[in-house]
Amino acid sequence: MAIAFPFVSFRWGAALAALMAALPAAHAQAAGAGVPDGPDRTSANAAADPSVTEEEIVVVGRARQLYRVDDIQAGRLPTDPLSSSITIQVIDADLIADQGARDAQDLYRNLSGVTFFSYAGVTARGFRQEEIFFDGLRGDPYAGFSVPVLFNIQQVEFLKGPAGMLYGPGAPGGLFNYVTKRPEEAFSARASVVLGTEARRGAAFEITGLLPGAGAPAGRLGVFHEDRNTPRRNADSRTTIFDAGLSLALGQADLILQATRYEQDLGGNRLRGVPVDNAGRFIADRRWNHNEASDFLALEANVAQARLEWPVSDALALDAAVRFAENVETQQYHEPNGLFDSDGDGRVDSSRRQFRDQVRDGQSLSVGANAIWSATLGPVRNRVLVGVDAFRGDLVFDGRSVNGTNVAGPGRPTPLSLLNPAYGVTNPAAYVLPPFTRSITRQERAGAYLLNEATLGRFIGTVGVRLDRFSDTSGPVRFEDERATWRAGAVYRVTDEVSLYAQWADSFEPQGVASQDPRAGGPFEPTEGTIVEGGVRTSLFGGRLQSTLAAYEIVRTNILQADPRGDVGGDGVNDFVAFGEVTSKGAELDLAVDLTDDWVLTASYAYNDTRITATNGRTTLTNSVGDRFANAPEHALGFWTRYQFRPLGLAVALGGDFVDVRTSLSGQKVRPYTVFDASLIYEADTWRALLRVDNLLDQTYAASGFIDRTGHFPGEPRSVFVELTRQW
Repeated sequence: MAIAFPFVSFRWGAALAALMAALPAAHAQAAGAGVPDGPDRTSANAAADPSVTEEEIVVVGRARQLYRVDDIQAGRLPTDPLSSSITIQVIDADLIADQGARDAQDLYRNLSGVTFFSYAGVTARGFRQEEIFFDGLRGDPYAGFSVPVLFNIQQVEFLKGPAGMLYGPGAPGGLFNYVTKRPEEAFSARASVVLGTEARRGAAFEITGLLPGAGAPAGRLGVFHEDRNTPRRNADSRTTIFDAGLSLALGQADLILQATRYEQDLGGNRLRGVPVDNAGRFIADRRWNHNEASDFLALEANVAQARLEWPVSDALALDAAVRFAENVETQQYHEPNGLFDSDGDGRVDSSRRQFRDQVRDGQSLSVGANAIWSATLGPVRNRVLVGVDAFRGDLVFDGRSVNGTNVAGPGRPTPLSLLNPAYGVTNPAAYVLPPFTRSITRQERAGAYLLNEATLGRFIGTVGVRLDRFSDTSGPVRFEDERATWRAGAVYRVTDEVSLYAQWADSFEPQGVASQDPRAGGPFEPTEGTIVEGGVRTSLFGGRLQSTLAAYEIVRTNILQADPRGDVGGDGVNDFVAFGEVTSKGAELDLAVDLTDDWVLTASYAYNDTRITATNGRTTLTNSVGDRFANAPEHALGFWTRYQFRPLGLAVALGGDFVDVRTSLSGQKVRPYTVFDASLIYEADTWRALLRVDNLLDQTYAASGFIDRTGHFPGEPRSVFVELTRQW
């Protein structure tokens, strides 16, 4: 598929340079430009307002300043957490900065009920989940095997449980919404450099503020580059991001325009796992890599987004957005294709390999609009949300491969020892490859939704419904259908600091389009998910202790399985049958507390029991092992605590992550692990220095399991980096 995007590399460079030159001049002209959002923001605000004393500043809890946000987009209807019947956990910019997080995988430990599965995919409340939204819209620039980088992300929101009424088709465990950084009128600028182990080095620059001239828009410019060797042999990572935006005042409305260019070059990728025995112990060194040094995964992506926000009156607010994304992901890599015993001693010691040459070329367009109307009818205060959204995604996949065997041979990949790997024995350029095979798929989604929130005294009730129409096309196979999803919730504000909540909601996921072939028994109804959840939220001691305690049950039904009768119609295609039920029961506790004025603690605990509660008796469900689901831990605990030595401008922070025993897709044990991380943070005037240590005790562990031939994904060994930041 041809890529026709209006931004090419040299135009990006020119535009970014122009914006960079313009913003400092605008800062000099702007009156009341504000205070930079940096480590000195408290003292700067005090200086601007003589009535604010240092004593008064000290009283403010650090947890509220650092790790809590009030503006959450994922619920579509802005709501105080104590008044909400849905559960949304948010990771803000301060927590991202203090933990030195570079990509999404660095954050999962902060989310209760969320653990790593593979790449950008997670296990969420027991179910595998890979759905990603940006600013409330579909359109992921990362093409499935690349992980979102956080440079241009302001905060990460995870909406827990089925969200069909708000977002349409999706997994029942929840969904991620990445909120991107936007232009601000107040001038600020930030430049940073980073150096670390594994030859890590990088730099970043961000600037925002009013452009020159009366009535000029606000602009934002960001540039990020970082490269490093990754712990696996032959593997490295190089990432570059260009990010720009304008915010234009159009009378009462604001128009925000954003454009982003992503470039990733991952050497020695696509990375699979490291083989393990049935007890979950690595057979090979955790740095073992099945790829040759010449293997790679290269991603180029462009995103353009426009958003209109119009507060028409105190009673009516409108917004509309459109997002276009395109990406090309090229891969050449060696896939582990089977383990074997090369010397006959009864122990697996080598891996066959397959060489894959693949190109994924995707484009997507997503649009959405919302209206929020507020009115008081008698004693009842109402807020009504009305919205529509639509999405179209096209993917062209070209692929070819050649299989190796247990012995070396010309024109094909050699096997690779697990214990003494010898790379470069054969040259992939000499492999005898077949012609490319092409597949073209299209997804189309359109939905309209209506939700009413009614408040009567201390009781808040919410009811919503959404109608979706969807279609999937792959070659000659096309399937289309429509669906209605619902949500109902209730909140009782026991006091201003304590509330009880409950919700019921449902969701659906269309079956894979390849499974809708009539010869395979299709078409099939979507998989469905429903949740019943209840809990208590608090904001005690003036907000110094905030907590959520939740209990839930999610039931997922109509899961597609192989028909045990095989080819029922005798047409040469084995049949499927839609049947089965999986039940996830769990409880979660999230805390954010100011232990003192300088000591902050956040902690998240999750208990989950996900089991298969109905099958056809003969076949297994995808991602299941026996009656359990793969990579679904029963217990998980994460914490982060920071203590600030205020007179020294110094803070120390420690985090921990415990994940209970799990099972891989092949039934192999994934051993439990506990990992600690630490940060040392120094802030003085406009300077900030971060010393970050990941995997402080250098634990060897598996972050998740996969299948036996590819092994478990190893957690990274101890790594250290220093980041120095200057802010204006």
